[in-house]
Amino acid sequence: MFTHHLRRYIQILAGCLLCGIGINTFIIPAKLLSGGLSGLAIIFYYIFKWPVGTQLIFYNIPIVYLAYRVFGKLYAVDTIIGTILFSLCIDFTSFLSAHYFVHDLMLNSIYGGLICGIGYGLIFRASANTGGLDVVGAVIKKFFSYDVGTAIFGLNFIIILVGIFMFNANIGLFTLISMYATAEMTNKVVAGFNRRKSIIIMSPEVERIAPVIMRYLHRGVTFLHGEGGFSHQEKNIMFVVVTLSQVEKIRTIVRSFDKTAFIIIVDTAEVSGRGFTVRNNIPEKLIKMRKEENENDI
Repeated sequence: MFTHHLRRYIQILAGCLLCGIGINTFIIPAKLLSGGLSGLAIIFYYIFKWPVGTQLIFYNIPIVYLAYRVFGKLYAVDTIIGTILFSLCIDFTSFLSAHYFVHDLMLNSIYGGLICGIGYGLIFRASANTGGLDVVGAVIKKFFSYDVGTAIFGLNFIIILVGIFMFNANIGLFTLISMYATAEMTNKVVAGFNRRKSIIIMSPEVERIAPVIMRYLHRGVTFLHGEGGFSHQEKNIMFVVVTLSQVEKIRTIVRSFDKTAFIIIVDTAEVSGRGFTVRNNIPEKLIKMRKEENENDI
């Protein structure tokens, strides 16, 4: 239990550090903004030079109270931990903002967004948050049934409009690019990079295909029972999840038994469980043997 909590807090700290690096290395030197309360704090930093992290601690005091009142003690504690670590990491890495490493608004917006997105993704994967609009969005969803993403986007949009009014349209537009990159990378990290392909195969030969897949690719298969919508005939369906490098091998195996087989391949965000550590190749002798059998049948 202790080890689990230690790993969790290390992950939260790593995510906060990455967010601090992204903001101070790319966002602030380029005079861009950020989403959430960070964007508001950055605006006041540009005007009054108030430390961004210190501002966030004060801004989040009423939000922590709101989290406690609406969601309970445990959620409030996680919010406090995430907020403090996030704020400290931003101020700790603030020395980076004095160096203008990249002199291109587009590159700053993209890479700042990507690095912050990785950081937020690590934080969210640890079931934590950094306070701010995340909590406000969750409260809005609870009481008004609005989607959290929609609520946060609406609040962020107001911050962008303020930035456009105070600075210029370029800042607002490049900030939108940065926020989009942050959101996309956050989703990728939260969903996981352990991407796989789910394959559905419909063929009268699935019972002959399955043992070959299991033997040479070390992948488990599942048989599904289907029925044709027009003919109402029973359909033999097989379901298998494979790595990206094994997709073509699956096609080769299936085509060696049935050239007219119906194959559906879809992306799968993350797969966990047994069977995803062993890799092997399909022997060329097997493929050649199957092709010879099909030619003889013809």
